[in-house]
Amino acid sequence: VTGICAKVLLTWRHILGLYREIYCQQDDVFHGKSMVIRSRQRHVSFCVHSRTRKYESELHMCRLEVLAVEFSEYHPLKAITVTDSKSRRGGRKGSTSSSSSSSSSVAPDPLSSMLYGTDPLSLFAAVSETPTLPHSISLGRKREEEVGSDFEPWSSKRGEILSRFTTTEKLSINLFMGSDKSKASSPSSAVSEKVRTRLEELDDLEEGSQRELLNLSQQDYVNRIEELNQSLKEAWGSDQKVKALKIIVQPKSSLLTLIMHISGLVVNSSSKFCVSVLQALRYVEAALLKCNRFLTKSGIQEMLQRLTAMIRGIGDPLVAVYARAYLCRVGMEVAPHLKDSLNKNFFDLLASFRQVHGESVQNQLVLQRVEIPIYLTLYSPAIHWILQCVAYRAPEVLLTEMMDRCKKLGNNALLLNSVMWAFRAEFVATRATDFIGMIKDCDEAGFPKHLLFASLGRSLSVADPPESERLSILNEAWKVITKVRSPRDYINCAEIWVEFTCRHFTKREVNTVLADIIKHITPDRAFEDAYPQLQSVIKKILTYFHDFSVLFSMEKFLPFLDMFQKDSVRVEVCKSIMEVFIKHQQEPTRDPVILNALLHVCKTMHDSVNALTLDDEKRALSLLINGFICMVSFGRDFEQQLSFCVEARATFCNLEPVIIHLIHTVNQLAMETRHHSRKTAAFVRACAAYGFITIPSLTSIFSRLNLYLLSGQVALANQCLSQADAFLKAAVSLLPEVPRTISIEGKQRSSEPFLLDFINNFLSTLLVVPDHPEQGVLYLVRGLLNMVQDYTWEDNSDAKIRVYISALPLLGAMSQESYLYTIPKVDSNETLYGGDPKFIAEINKLCETLIGQVLDHLKGLGRDEVRYCVSKSIYTLQT
Repeated sequence: VTGICAKVLLTWRHILGLYREIYCQQDDVFHGKSMVIRSRQRHVSFCVHSRTRKYESELHMCRLEVLAVEFSEYHPLKAITVTDSKSRRGGRKGSTSSSSSSSSSVAPDPLSSMLYGTDPLSLFAAVSETPTLPHSISLGRKREEEVGSDFEPWSSKRGEILSRFTTTEKLSINLFMGSDKSKASSPSSAVSEKVRTRLEELDDLEEGSQRELLNLSQQDYVNRIEELNQSLKEAWGSDQKVKALKIIVQPKSSLLTLIMHISGLVVNSSSKFCVSVLQALRYVEAALLKCNRFLTKSGIQEMLQRLTAMIRGIGDPLVAVYARAYLCRVGMEVAPHLKDSLNKNFFDLLASFRQVHGESVQNQLVLQRVEIPIYLTLYSPAIHWILQCVAYRAPEVLLTEMMDRCKKLGNNALLLNSVMWAFRAEFVATRATDFIGMIKDCDEAGFPKHLLFASLGRSLSVADPPESERLSILNEAWKVITKVRSPRDYINCAEIWVEFTCRHFTKREVNTVLADIIKHITPDRAFEDAYPQLQSVIKKILTYFHDFSVLFSMEKFLPFLDMFQKDSVRVEVCKSIMEVFIKHQQEPTRDPVILNALLHVCKTMHDSVNALTLDDEKRALSLLINGFICMVSFGRDFEQQLSFCVEARATFCNLEPVIIHLIHTVNQLAMETRHHSRKTAAFVRACAAYGFITIPSLTSIFSRLNLYLLSGQVALANQCLSQADAFLKAAVSLLPEVPRTISIEGKQRSSEPFLLDFINNFLSTLLVVPDHPEQGVLYLVRGLLNMVQDYTWEDNSDAKIRVYISALPLLGAMSQESYLYTIPKVDSNETLYGGDPKFIAEINKLCETLIGQVLDHLKGLGRDEVRYCVSKSIYTLQT
């Protein structure tokens, strides 16, 4: 470092010397100065002559010509060359120098270069002013060099790979980096003491990190790698280049690149990688590939070709395939349009894949006690990624070429599986029959055929094969799937092909598939380990079968639901069924098959409710059950509808919102039979009895009050006077039980506003309610006022007086010869009393009592409080 600084200082001294000599030999263009040079004494004298100045023309003349800088020639660290044109100096007067050449290249003055616009920033601005390519051409190139949103990035694959390749054993990384302390401590005139101290600190940091990478769990290992990655970024960002370089060249950083950036694969006891420092530097060189664009225009392409060739020297095929995967990842980031390097990596992979079955690899597998199918699965993430990069926006003809190459390799199952994963589903679907023929010819010992059919099924679930081949494709696939002995492997493959069956076939084929799944999963309760796959099967069936009469006509659908023995999973499945029913059922139904099945599904959801169930969950379940009740209709068969409500009340007794909804349903049912015969009158009384029995079971006091009032109004509208009288009296008798505070959304609120609203609605109903012949005049009004008088209101509350004021308009309306509103076929008090003086006298007496109570209350208030109370009462009367 000291030597470099010394060379830089000498260079600057030389530049400054040249500057002085050149400056002293030239005239000043701006001020028209004539200089007398004394070369030995280096003394300069000036004679100033004033003249007229034209600054704009002078500035224009002094500007240098703007030259386009070629991409391959420019670099920020290169020397800046100033080109001085002869034509620019044509307007000079009194020049003492003879410059015959048309242009001269000189080193500029570092201080005055800014005046002439030759500093690096000005040069950038000048380059930006040069003519550019047409807009459409530049946009076209940009689109070619960018990866679209349809390309699945590696970051989304990493989590899935880490979840697939897991281990419970402790992981460790042995670092054998020699200590540099002896080298750093050796005396050297070129290295300062500060530098030696810094190197020693970095060596200590390295030894400490070695101890931290021993005996780690899988998650600790991943977290530690993330920390190293972050440390590398921070060291580089804080200009600690030496620390960053030491992190890079250690074997742990190559493992960081290999595991975190390439595959996310955790090194376990069955596969261990030995990555040298040279291989680590290869990864670093690939990671810095983007920086080559500053050197030459074709630097990235040349670097990709060179690194592709270098990977051929890696002996371990597993390490080599992940090295190729990382190179393809970097290539897709910096130059996705360079498809040649991607294809070469894949073709090199095909050429070297025979090493997997070579003697050296087989001996290692025997030594490690690893079976070949398990070993081959380690290649899948890397090969999938390489082929995804190769197949991205590739033409369909490339798939044909890949299939031909796989055939030449004897239909290698691993490569064939990756080909079906990588290429577009539409390309694979059109060649589904060809792929099935290739799968049949594969050797099942290395890679199971059911995994190949699973990959084919994924493509066929989103793209349609030719219609004439669909049935044969399903038959060929299911012949292999049904022979899989492992329940886990079977359900993983069958779950994929269920969607293909639902997309293209009827309930008959789907029912057959469900029967086969039940046959394989039921023994030894294997379904307990396959709940996610079984849930996926249900969701796929519900996606394509919206007609529930067809769905429940499948013999095996309900037995399939019985395999969900875990409560939480069973409830989630039932919720998904009800959501689809409510969303897609267009008309109410009375189909007994649908009603019985869905009633069983809703009962399953209801029975999951216990004391620990959250209120949000109760509300969600209640909404689904209420949606089902709304879709049940027996038409004009009212008695059957009432019987269904009676059954539902017994089934869903633990969900209060459902009980409230059932009461509303029965009241609506009663209102549909307003033109009564003897039979319908009895039915309405039965509906009233349903409400009168059900309402007391509710826990919410205001729900009971409102339902009593509503049911009384319904009974009154249907000329059921005794039932209406019973509902209203029950409501009045319930008033003393209203608490002073109630809980709303977890917060305690005063109940007075809600109570006042209910009493006002109740008073408006009493206008049309006829008096009972055995109870006396205005017995409901008197009973209500007595309850209000005895109720314990809040301190300093005027709610009671406001009730009295609200009752005065009611009494005034009752004294009229004809009431403001009446109910058809119901005789109100205007008809019963006919303006009898005794009835009017009772009303007047009651009004005097209420007015006296109001005046007594006003006397105890101050002037301001009286004004407030009067204005509040007037507002109450107006509303």
